[in-house]
Amino acid sequence: MGATRSHPPVLPILAVFAGQEAAIEWGIASAADQWGDVLLRSQPFPFEETAYYAPSMGSSLTKVLVAFSRLFDPAELPRRKQQSNRWEEEYAAARPGAVPRPLNLDPGYLTLAKVVLATTKDRDHRIYLGDGIFAECTLAYHRGAWRNQPWTYPDYRQASYHAFFDEARAAYRKLLAEQKI
Repeated sequence: MGATRSHPPVLPILAVFAGQEAAIEWGIASAADQWGDVLLRSQPFPFEETAYYAPSMGSSLTKVLVAFSRLFDPAELPRRKQQSNRWEEEYAAARPGAVPRPLNLDPGYLTLAKVVLATTKDRDHRIYLGDGIFAECTLAYHRGAWRNQPWTYPDYRQASYHAFFDEARAAYRKLLAEQKI
């Protein structure tokens, strides 16, 4: 029988996408206020891989990936997803306009071995965490590179995303060493 042990803290990440730069900035600021300073921020990526969000968010969407400096217990992921959902609702309510969902926030975390995203949607490869939230291992780090899963979203398959996660992984490793974890 294996002995149980606590999971080391993980690096919080957030994918923020919207049609307006102001929405992206508001989402990042809201998360930073609660989750710690921005450690890394990607360049803006055009979100063109699917039209799935067009009816609720409009077209010409941009996505920014963010990593935050304050490590957290991965068991908190459901709470963070619910929190980010509330931020989306708050932003939409304060800015009624042409689209019903002007901001999309997808929280998750990074470890040395994987990128995990939280979602409210059940699928065969997702694990239920509680409180209506599921988790998905979107990318795995194996033999020195990020590896896609069969279900990895098309944008997360891009080399530019993998480069961001390489940078985040190096920063996470440094934080673990500094904190002697």
